[in-house]
Amino acid sequence: MNKQIAVECTIGRNGRVWVHRVKLNERWLAVEQGRQWQDKDGRHVLVMYSDGRVDEILLSTETLRWELVPRRSGTQMI
Repeated sequence: MNKQIAVECTIGRNGRVWVHRVKLNERWLAVEQGRQWQDKDGRHVLVMYSDGRVDEILLSTETLRWELVPRRSGTQMI
């Protein structure tokens, strides 16, 4: 199971998402947004924090909640 998180965003009529900030460990962090895509699991969005770290977040189709997608071991997002 993915870790649930809070996300402040705008969702367009076409389903496109604009993420403004993400809440991790009780702290809101501003983010820059990378690419996004839709699949059977939901809407995936890549976000980058001010320290350069990148995460994949997912708006789950099943639960309609945002989740932090765990990285596969040995992979690095660029």
